[in-house]
Amino acid sequence: MARILVVEDEKGMAYGLRDNFEFDGHEVSLAFDGEEGLRKAAEEAPDLIILDLMLPKKSGFDVCRELRGMGIGIPIIMLTARGQEIDKVLGLELGADDYITKPFSVRELLARVKAVLRRAGETGAAGGNWHRVGRLRVDFEHYQAQDDQGREVEMSVKEFDLLNYLVSHAGRAVSRDELLDKVWGYDNFPTSRTVDNFVVKLRKKVEEDPSRPRRILTVHGVGYKYVP
Repeated sequence: MARILVVEDEKGMAYGLRDNFEFDGHEVSLAFDGEEGLRKAAEEAPDLIILDLMLPKKSGFDVCRELRGMGIGIPIIMLTARGQEIDKVLGLELGADDYITKPFSVRELLARVKAVLRRAGETGAAGGNWHRVGRLRVDFEHYQAQDDQGREVEMSVKEFDLLNYLVSHAGRAVSRDELLDKVWGYDNFPTSRTVDNFVVKLRKKVEEDPSRPRRILTVHGVGYKYVP
């Protein structure tokens, strides 16, 4: 599942794309002009941007140029109603990862999306063993965490170890006792409250809304479960 930002001023197309992406298992955010798209891209840090070329307030070219100028390397697929080769070349030169010309089939767009996301994942893996964990990219081996703009996120060794254990057992409810044993070791005399306190810290860094967690869930009467 990826988080996709669709920047498209034709609302019928935008809603149609949203429905198809959500049916394919992705989370989707919409923007209807270039300025809104630029703001949402910077604030929400999606995994992929579908960017129309002809937009009000800021063109797709300008949005792409400004994002790359800000050092934001989120993959971009440009949509264009034009067939001229110069538009496609310019878009790619400005930093777009792919383009597709209207009209297009949903199947073709979904295939392009999967290909771009796959390439982005391979590129990230080449620089280290990075994992997508909520809002973060985490390299557990080297105890490094970054946000989507590549800025370092400070975490303690125990925070990394706890998050690593939860991610390694994704989808399974893990008891507090098991976390205390595997992450802290009972010889250190931790308490179940120790686990709870560290989960609060992790949620502030991993979750979009820590008060309504979607990744690190509480399993009442048991402990916690990580949901990819």
